[in-house]
Amino acid sequence: MSKKKTREGAIRRAQNRFDDGSFLKELARRVAIPTESQVPELADELHRYQRDEMAPCLKAFGFETRVVENPIENRGPALIASRIENETLPTVLIYGHGDVVRSIKAEWSEGLDPYKMSIIGDKIYGRGVADNKGQHTLALNALGAVLDERDGKLGFNAKFIIETGEEQGSPGLQKLIETNVDLLKCDIFLGFDGPRKSSKCMDLNLGCRGGIFFDLIVDHKRPGAMHSGHWGGVLPDAGIQLAHAISSITDPQGRINIQEWLPAQVPEQVSEACKSLVVDQGADTQEPDPNWGQSDLSVHEKTLAWTSFTVLAFKTGNPDNPVNAVPSYAKARCQVRYTTDVDRQVFIPALRRHLDKIELNHIEINTEIGRDQFPASRTDPNHPWVKWVVDSIQKTTNVMPNVLPCSSGSNPSELFKSGLKTPVIWIPHSYSGCNQHGPDEHGLKSFLREGLAATAGIFWDLGEGSAPK
Repeated sequence: MSKKKTREGAIRRAQNRFDDGSFLKELARRVAIPTESQVPELADELHRYQRDEMAPCLKAFGFETRVVENPIENRGPALIASRIENETLPTVLIYGHGDVVRSIKAEWSEGLDPYKMSIIGDKIYGRGVADNKGQHTLALNALGAVLDERDGKLGFNAKFIIETGEEQGSPGLQKLIETNVDLLKCDIFLGFDGPRKSSKCMDLNLGCRGGIFFDLIVDHKRPGAMHSGHWGGVLPDAGIQLAHAISSITDPQGRINIQEWLPAQVPEQVSEACKSLVVDQGADTQEPDPNWGQSDLSVHEKTLAWTSFTVLAFKTGNPDNPVNAVPSYAKARCQVRYTTDVDRQVFIPALRRHLDKIELNHIEINTEIGRDQFPASRTDPNHPWVKWVVDSIQKTTNVMPNVLPCSSGSNPSELFKSGLKTPVIWIPHSYSGCNQHGPDEHGLKSFLREGLAATAGIFWDLGEGSAPK
């Protein structure tokens, strides 16, 4: 007599994959591949990751796989995989990215190597453990656990897309989606990326803030270096002019002065969602400054429902080896994060009008900076799929997950939401102190093990016929 197949059995199998070390062995193999998408010399590693690592794994689970070249030259490929059991069943599209940011080994702590995974306490160190190899490895293992429990059946259709350009703004991804709509069409998009807010409960993110990057440049094109003793006070100082331009965008507390950049208000359902969030970031994370930013908003409203402006870099002269000369050139790389409540087309024209109004019309705004920029996106918090995923996670963890209207960072949500006409839900499994873009990147064993259980529960429930129609 065959043993009864159960939800609990699938969850137990998923967690056993972590406990017996097979999940970690698989992840270590992926971490060891240096998939830095910003380094042209490592382009072959992006192809190797897709061809030799991910494709064979998905084929072993019964997927048909295809490595799709990026429509933009010299950018990383995507892997599209499909496993169709029956066209009448619900179809989930699972997203991850195989590329990572640059890794400078000398900056990592002694004994740690970005491409040799190591474990200290609850932390699993290695480039990509948090962002994003650990998270799509989690999704694959949860899927495998359900396949094992159901004797090779899922009870739903599954598709994967793993790109290798996310850390560069996903160049070419929109075109790739447009030309592969039939391959990617689905009932629900589940993305596995990003940090969660609390150790006490999991998160659902329903989209993202958009990101706009631009350079502000002052260039007087003066030949040679004009001595600051002889010319200071009579020649325009590019550094001072650029500093004035930047300082005019916000007040001294970081409140944005350009009204067109701001939402008319925080939508009521978004404000309510922000009030209910459980946040417990732990000792490894930075405390927000309550005096910075829009004073009448909560911390969560500032990061999930409002516009922010950041100066990522600012240079004039040579700060490491200054000379006595009036700078003729200054440049700042700036970034705006915004929500779906502001049209992305207004930002640059509004900035131009603002600078011209205060007689800084000589400041150049350059938006051609060599990376794609994600638009803002938000799935309706009342969408039936949102409630369904919330209920599934709560059933597994016995805790109500956070439901964020969007993530504070940016991701390719809208490319899938608008391109495939599908609701988009992200389920993150790292945390804000994971150092995903710096030295000592790590994931937490406890979060990944819990995530395996919850994701196996979602996949089990998908095969039970209870999903929204």
